[in-house]
Amino acid sequence: MVEVRATAAQDIKNVQRLWADGDVMKFVGFPDGLIETDEEMKNWFRWIESNRPGLNHYSIFEDGNYCGESFYEIDREHQSAALDIKLFEFARGRGIAAAGLSHAIKEAFRNGAEIVWVDPNPENTKAIALYKRLGFHQKAFPDYLIDRDEEPCSIYMELRKD
Repeated sequence: MVEVRATAAQDIKNVQRLWADGDVMKFVGFPDGLIETDEEMKNWFRWIESNRPGLNHYSIFEDGNYCGESFYEIDREHQSAALDIKLFEFARGRGIAAAGLSHAIKEAFRNGAEIVWVDPNPENTKAIALYKRLGFHQKAFPDYLIDRDEEPCSIYMELRKD
C-alpha cells in the first residue's frame, strides 16, 4: 500500500539519502548525487515548515518503506505551482510515482494553484510518459519562467485545475 504524507522531522534522513543518490538526481543536474550536511537538511526542513501550505514536501512510502518524495511550490502571482517527484530506482514503474505526484497536484490545487507544471529533462522519457498519463500537456515556457539570458534545457508541461 502506498502512503503519501507531509514530510516530518523523522523523514529528513530519508530525503538526505534520496538526494545523495546519483541515479535519482541525474536528470536534475547532480549525476553524483546532491550531498547535504545534517545542518543543511535541518535548514531546508525549517524552510518547508515555515512556508506551508504555499509549498509542501511529501514523503512517499510503500508498505512502510521510504520510496521517494513529491513537492509543490505555489507562485501566488501567477496562481501556478511547480511540481517535483523523485523516487529510488526500486520504486519506479509500479504506480508509486503516479500516487505521489497526484497527491501533490491535489494539494497544490486545494491551496490556490490554478495550474500545476513540471519541467522535465527531455531525456527523462519515463517521467514525461508519467506526466502525459496524468493529463499534462507540453506547451511553450511562460515568459515569467524564462531567464532571458538562457535557453531552457528542459520542456514545460502543465495541467490546469478545470
